[in-house]
Amino acid sequence: METTILLWIAAALLIIAGFAGLVLPALPGLPLVFLGLLMAAWIEGFAYVGWGTITILAILTGFALLVDVLSGLLGAKRFGAGKSGMTGAALGTVVGLAFGLPGIIIGPFIGAVLGELYAHKDLRSASTAGLGVWIGIAIGIATRIAVAFIMVGVFLLARFV
Repeated sequence: METTILLWIAAALLIIAGFAGLVLPALPGLPLVFLGLLMAAWIEGFAYVGWGTITILAILTGFALLVDVLSGLLGAKRFGAGKSGMTGAALGTVVGLAFGLPGIIIGPFIGAVLGELYAHKDLRSASTAGLGVWIGIAIGIATRIAVAFIMVGVFLLARFV
């Protein structure tokens, strides 16, 4: 098999794995999509997709990663979490990583609730803060998915238009 074809297959696999990683927490979705698009541009010697487009894709990747990291914490804050609740949500996320997908989903909620209870808030307001974390995480996932499609669109426009 020709080397160029193998490189195109590798680029496509990176992009596919990246799209899977947008919803599967074990895979770094957006960085994989970016690397796949970068590889696709490199295969053609950056003849169609230049460094300006690659820079735009890198900025989009960084923006989406920042939104993703902050969205859960900002969701908790928006729903009334204090410093203890936000710290608990962050710790719950880290601890949840050890338990796979269920831990990543439940960990931030439990962390926010426990943090708020530690700060002597009632269970209702603590649970509301936990709900805010979940809403923030959902916004982060939606942002990742939207940005991934935008990145592919920008790449295709640069390549074919």
